[in-house]
Amino acid sequence: MATADWSPLGSIYYRKCELYSMEWSGLVDLSKCTVAAAPYGGPIALMRDESKSGRVTTNVKPIISVYNTAGKLLSQLRWNSGHVIQIGWTVTEELLCVQDDGVVLVYDIFLNFKRTFGMGQEAKDVKLLDCKIFNSFQGTGIAVMTTAFRIFLITNAEDPRVRKLAEVPGLNSLPSSWTIINIERKSLALVAKNDQLFLVDHGGQYQEQSPEVESEVEAYVAMALSFNNKYLALFTQTGMIWIGSSDLQKCYCEFNTKSKSPPNQLAWCGNGAVVAMWDKLMVVVGPDKDWIKYNFDSPVSLVQEEDGLRIFGDDVHEFLQKVPAVTEQIFKIGSMEPGAMLFEASREFQKRSQKADEYVRMIKDKLDIAVDQCIEAAGNEIEPNKQKLLLRAASFGKCFLTDYRPEAFVNMCQMLRVLNQVRHHSVGIPLTYLQLEHLSMPVLIDRLVLRKFFCLAIKICQYLKIPDAEGTSRILAHWACYKVQQKHEEEDTLAKAISQKLLDVPGVSFSEIASQALDQGRKQLAIKLLEYEPKASEQVPLLLKMDQDHTALAKAIDSGDSDLVYTVLLRLKEKLQSSGDFLMTIRTMPIAYSLYIQFCKQQNPKLVEDLYYQEDNFLDNGNCKVVRSFQEEMLEDRLKRLEDAQNCYSRAKNDFAAKQTEDQIKLLKFQRRLEEEYNKPYVDLSLHQTIYKLTVEQINKPAEQLRKEFKVPEKRYWLLRINALAEAGDWGELEKFSRTKKPPVGMEVFVEACVKLHNKQEAQRYMNRVAPDKKVKCLLKLGNLKAAAEAAFENRNEDELNTVLSRVSLMDKQLAESIRAMRNELGKK
Repeated sequence: MATADWSPLGSIYYRKCELYSMEWSGLVDLSKCTVAAAPYGGPIALMRDESKSGRVTTNVKPIISVYNTAGKLLSQLRWNSGHVIQIGWTVTEELLCVQDDGVVLVYDIFLNFKRTFGMGQEAKDVKLLDCKIFNSFQGTGIAVMTTAFRIFLITNAEDPRVRKLAEVPGLNSLPSSWTIINIERKSLALVAKNDQLFLVDHGGQYQEQSPEVESEVEAYVAMALSFNNKYLALFTQTGMIWIGSSDLQKCYCEFNTKSKSPPNQLAWCGNGAVVAMWDKLMVVVGPDKDWIKYNFDSPVSLVQEEDGLRIFGDDVHEFLQKVPAVTEQIFKIGSMEPGAMLFEASREFQKRSQKADEYVRMIKDKLDIAVDQCIEAAGNEIEPNKQKLLLRAASFGKCFLTDYRPEAFVNMCQMLRVLNQVRHHSVGIPLTYLQLEHLSMPVLIDRLVLRKFFCLAIKICQYLKIPDAEGTSRILAHWACYKVQQKHEEEDTLAKAISQKLLDVPGVSFSEIASQALDQGRKQLAIKLLEYEPKASEQVPLLLKMDQDHTALAKAIDSGDSDLVYTVLLRLKEKLQSSGDFLMTIRTMPIAYSLYIQFCKQQNPKLVEDLYYQEDNFLDNGNCKVVRSFQEEMLEDRLKRLEDAQNCYSRAKNDFAAKQTEDQIKLLKFQRRLEEEYNKPYVDLSLHQTIYKLTVEQINKPAEQLRKEFKVPEKRYWLLRINALAEAGDWGELEKFSRTKKPPVGMEVFVEACVKLHNKQEAQRYMNRVAPDKKVKCLLKLGNLKAAAEAAFENRNEDELNTVLSRVSLMDKQLAESIRAMRNELGKK
């Protein structure tokens, strides 16, 4: 009886199977409601339409109800805004409610308000006549027609950017029909002005279309675009259905329904047949003018799917689809396909009949094809019993194959188990295997989470071994965010339950859950949840948002993150207008106080000085004054600062710092006198730099005076003077200076000073007075390798000979041989 529900449409078959008996049976009358149903087994939204009820229009606001596909009520909302002209669902299952003033209100599946946006100023000013909600290449789009007969559209409700389409020439009344089609990633409006068709875009262009139509057309009164945007159906006033390509360039067939009244609904069943619905009569038309007629007991609504058509009414929800090719191959009467033979063999095997062996032998060379067909056909079945029969046949066939890979069979079993769970009437997502492939498993998990089926979503993730970060952890985080919205539960109990469930789950952010609790006005719950957040960088900002400043500061200090501490400190300082209150708050926290002092040293040095003064911290106060002295532009102000610093050091009993500050003051005053006398810059030079510069400039008396007054060590003074005289090129004075008295430095210093200024001849004058142990080094600097080798030999120092040898070039072989001979001679002795 597998083919009992099949109906032929030319050479192919269509079948209609029941999905659910509707729970709303007897409670809902679809004929009096505006209906919006989402594809991929999505929810159904109903809004009572007073214009369909035949009653006198009242000011009573309608009720919007959302059901799952089994007719189970999910949520209700008494509408309290403007007049709604259209409702529809986005690809992310958000409900769009479009008002006649162009305002679009967006709700989730439980009718919680999410956001709103407008369709432009003209829509607001002149009101709307009609609206179309469609799928674009960017998401879910909305197109509206104003009372001025102009069309505005957005292509993505997530990022609404209103665009005006070109005006239809001569359009001064509501078009006989119109729709939105997607061509080459562009959304265009196809508008029927009686028997004329115009394609308009947002670039200001319109094109009159002339499809191939054999019969006479007075007006196009209905349009339907296929799920894949490739095919279009037009219904004319004479009752003819035109089926062709969406660009209107190809005509596949024209079918005369002989109905003068337009259908209530015109839709596509998958991408292969057009369905026209009149009240309780439905006609399915194929591209070869074949047709099937179905009668219903009550009015129904149609929902296009990519592989079929969902049909739901007051009592039942059904699915109409083309019989898949593989299913037809197996179940068609008289079929000799490998899959059909294997299915029969499996049935005979269950009966313990020997015919099973005969069937298997007939397809032994095609057994792998037969197994694949049975597996694929199982995926196309809605009823679990049929799935089991086909999978059992596939399993039976696998027993005769030694090298058949089981992945396809295992994957199909897994997917069917998941599909059967989500198809259950309590969940109400009647996806087919093909729809699941296109929708993807992560999206299905998201949709279960959206419907609050957290346990089922987790079980599916665990069953499919989806990584925790993408599966269990993410779902539990959503569960926790949902739990904090339950106002009837005690905060302590709720925080404990959430922590017990999530504490050992990797990748869960307690701060996000706490933030959700705060948004719900549950401040204490948010504080309790934040205690479990391991990242201080996530804790602190939220604590500050909740005015838990002291706790935030303590957490920031414990984290060791100075930037985080600074964030809290600056927030506290801004909040506590009185500086005294702020300082009293942080004084009990040494780390925070220390960091604030560091911050003030950069931003407000005067405040730091005042703080140190209040605390009698004379040493640090003196340090601050020294630092600030170098920021003064006037010398007198700098000296005043340094004198204050000296007093602070004296009060701190730091004699060294006081003496150094006193010396700095004396040096600055001395440098000022030098500038006044010689008209050259000396201020801000160090003591050594000042002596060096004076020596270079041959101003010897003040240099000598500085040496005596500041007690510069003699060796240091000699080094300064030697280098300064060499830089000045005063070689005579340098030679004279070397003979004044017994120098505290060796003659090698004079040699180095001369070599540094590239005067090797002058350096040679000091070589005779260089100590023997320094002579080799000096001769190497002069580049006299031969003399250096002889000096090393005289010192009987083999290491020095090796050093000299390493400097000899490859070209000077004679010198190298001579040095090796000296080294060998030393080695013998």
